[in-house]
Amino acid sequence: MADAEKTVVKALKGVLRRRKGGAANVEIDADSDLYEDLELDSLDVAELSAVLEDDLGHDPYSDGQTPRTVAEVIDYYKE
Repeated sequence: MADAEKTVVKALKGVLRRRKGGAANVEIDADSDLYEDLELDSLDVAELSAVLEDDLGHDPYSDGQTPRTVAEVIDYYKE
């Protein structure tokens, strides 16, 4: 899925922007840990899951996976 990486990063930026009440100046790269680096909490992950489901038709969380990094979320869509 060629656009999965862009969609995942866009979704993460949206979650971070809404959580911080404005534009988030957080660097997002493949090695970013969702919890430690991006500081997502359970509500943020639920929102990310919903956005990915809407945009890509499925998401790793609904499939019982718990990715820790941005790369692991993107890799889910390469399977």
